[in-house]
Amino acid sequence: MIVRMVEMAAHPEAHQDLVDWACAVAVPELERNLDHISSEVFTSADNRLVVISRWRSAPVPLAAPPTHWLRREAHSWDFSPVDR
Repeated sequence: MIVRMVEMAAHPEAHQDLVDWACAVAVPELERNLDHISSEVFTSADNRLVVISRWRSAPVPLAAPPTHWLRREAHSWDFSPVDR
């Protein structure tokens, strides 16, 4: 399993638009992929949005939101689970 975390920092006035877009557009697009296992969406008080998705194999990139909503480019990282 591969876990992908995508973090986006929204302009304050665009934060809710970004959340709505992620939940209505971006995550549903991921869910159509057969290798997708699950996704979660998180938000923070400083207008950040994080999407964490789990994959059976290579993750599919999250769609890009309108750039004028973001304070900077989105960042993403891939993780693998640790047996402990």
